[in-house]
Amino acid sequence: MSTILIKFVQLMLSFTILVLVHELGHYLLARLFRVRVDKFYIFFNPWFSLFKYKPKGSDTEWGIGWLPFGGYCKINGMIDESLDRSIEGTTPQPYEFRSKPAWQRFLIMVAGVVFNFLLAIVIYAGIIYTWGRDELPSARIENGMAFSPVAEYAGFRDGDIILATDGRPADILDAGFMRSVAQAESVQVRREGVDTTLLMPDDLMKRLLLDGRGLMYIRFPFVVGEVVPGKPAERAGLKAGDKLLAIEGRKVDEFRQARAEIHSRRGQVVPMTFERNGEVLDLSVPIDTAGQIGVLTEMDLSKLYQVDHHSYNLIEAVPAGVRLGVTTLKGYIGDMKYVFTPEGASQIGGFGSIGNLFPPVWDWRAFWSMTALLSVILSVMNLLPIPALDGGHIVFLLIEMITRRKMKEQWLIRAQLIGMFLLFALMIYANVKDLVRFL
Repeated sequence: MSTILIKFVQLMLSFTILVLVHELGHYLLARLFRVRVDKFYIFFNPWFSLFKYKPKGSDTEWGIGWLPFGGYCKINGMIDESLDRSIEGTTPQPYEFRSKPAWQRFLIMVAGVVFNFLLAIVIYAGIIYTWGRDELPSARIENGMAFSPVAEYAGFRDGDIILATDGRPADILDAGFMRSVAQAESVQVRREGVDTTLLMPDDLMKRLLLDGRGLMYIRFPFVVGEVVPGKPAERAGLKAGDKLLAIEGRKVDEFRQARAEIHSRRGQVVPMTFERNGEVLDLSVPIDTAGQIGVLTEMDLSKLYQVDHHSYNLIEAVPAGVRLGVTTLKGYIGDMKYVFTPEGASQIGGFGSIGNLFPPVWDWRAFWSMTALLSVILSVMNLLPIPALDGGHIVFLLIEMITRRKMKEQWLIRAQLIGMFLLFALMIYANVKDLVRFL
């Protein structure tokens, strides 16, 4: 299965789960308050449906659409993306959304985002219970980090070992590690054996968004993960676990440096120095004409560094999942202030960018971690006060609850049209940017 297909399948499965849970929140609260639900669909179904079913005696049609841009729960008596005008000028019925008190309609509308956040907590708790949690203090990365030009502007230098952000020890496996560095007021680093504190510029995050190349990456060593049979490395006697120390007597500190040095000597037999089980070996390694020696390098951080593993029982995993969910939510809300800046807008991506967040190989832990993150993101984005999103409906309901006056249905329909236009324009913009990046 190709890398693109694997990512696409993960994206579709994750998206289906998120939409199902989100719309289920609306459905359950609507039924709780005895509001009739006409349709419940995963994905949109203009013109036709891939599947639909209406149980005997039920008011709800269940189905799967063909347009994978979301889904919907068609609540009777509500002005939504369907723009159904059949209720205009008619008397509200007891089973209709519009006939219910504002507080009930508010709870129905907010249920989707609440369910998405609760889903994230459940997933995080499940991940922690199943796989535990790993910690890798960044101080253990003995080769330090390699930094982008923007990070160098902030004062970092290649080889700096990050010790702490704002006085808190940094964990490189923490999903918020990069954010904690970029948004810190000060970062403590070890440079050539000397500890020092760097004061971060106020515009670091904006510069990072505008640059688009990230902040830093680990300068991990060149360690053989697997020797490809029949290739030069096998003939030279290399084995899994061998760590490259030098090429032609020149010290090699990290993987990218090693890769460049090897590629520059393609077609040659080159003396290299490796460490194997504490012993130093000098080997003559042939490099093919493509600049390869025939090994797969080790990328598993737990095999390269001392990683602290923590196991959790079910009782411990639940509060840990709640904490991780809340931390993720706070972090993403903090990032929202950059979304509406020119720098943030330049980094908006569509389905291609979202799909690229998933790993190129199927990994259930990575899949569920990304699904939990996307569930948090979906819950926040749906609260934006844009008509056609839950947040737009919620704003109108809050206004009604404060003023005690309902908005006219004609105005709601107009607002819905404007919101849908904005969303489609944003979707086209994001996906065109993805296409430009790909080309």
